[in-house]
Amino acid sequence: MSSTTKTSPVRPGASKAGGEAGRLLARLRLSRGFAWLVLFVIILVTLFPFFWILRTALTTNSSLFTGDQSMLPPEPTLVNFRRVLGLATDEEVRAAGGSGAELRFWLYLRNSVVFSTLVTVGQVTSCAMAAYAFARLKWRGRDAVFYVFLSSLMVPPVFILIPNFILLSDLDLLDTFAGLVAPFIFMTPFMVFFLRQFFLGISSELEEAARLDGAGHVRIFARICVPVMAAPLTTAAILAYVIAWNEFMWPLVAGNDPSVRVLTVGLSVFRSGQPQAAPDWSGLMAATVLGALPVILLFLLMGRRIVDSIQFTGIK
Repeated sequence: MSSTTKTSPVRPGASKAGGEAGRLLARLRLSRGFAWLVLFVIILVTLFPFFWILRTALTTNSSLFTGDQSMLPPEPTLVNFRRVLGLATDEEVRAAGGSGAELRFWLYLRNSVVFSTLVTVGQVTSCAMAAYAFARLKWRGRDAVFYVFLSSLMVPPVFILIPNFILLSDLDLLDTFAGLVAPFIFMTPFMVFFLRQFFLGISSELEEAARLDGAGHVRIFARICVPVMAAPLTTAAILAYVIAWNEFMWPLVAGNDPSVRVLTVGLSVFRSGQPQAAPDWSGLMAATVLGALPVILLFLLMGRRIVDSIQFTGIK
């Protein structure tokens, strides 16, 4: 009894299709590898200045120019951070090569916290109400007004710097917290656009049910929309706080008095505090690192929520 094995015939086009699929897969892998390489280079270029700031902060001024110029600090030390925080003795300051310029870090840090908090509270409150009006209220010309308002994003902030300065000078509000926060405390086009996208996504059935219960716009906004919008409002608050924390130009122009000087301006004044001497780069970088810590912590804790919210506004 003999057994025979049947083999399926190979179709002529099958091997050709398999070869094309292999080449397509190879090209896809090559493209993906190239994209990862470009992304890695961009990340490296972006993060290198931060690494160099930290390296300078961990080096004394005397070792900064006489060291071996390697990628790592020649003699790592925390004395610059202690100098900025006011914990170093006079001998340690002189040994670290300080320029003698004064940096009132805690005062400037307090001013930055006050300035950023006032701006955040004002912007989130006013922008949430404006976004609700643009998204949920029906009135003639609403969309036209919204797009005109949104077009103000195209106006560079420097264009309104001098008019704001003259106006607040006439009101005698320069060198006060009221004058510092006045240009920022109300609506900003990006924030209104950002929150409007979320207000458009709220179910109209919730609003209609509230109307049947006799609720007006104020009650619907405060009792229904705000709780539903807790996550986007938190994201908006974080973005507003970070932007206010990094603000430099307006506080430099309108807040010259040390009692209202914010940290970004304080660092600039510290750098130019001793024009006849070389800048205290180590102390300046240590203060920069300490000043950036609050916003870095915010992004570490809430970064995922910020990215998700921005992506949501992009697909609406």
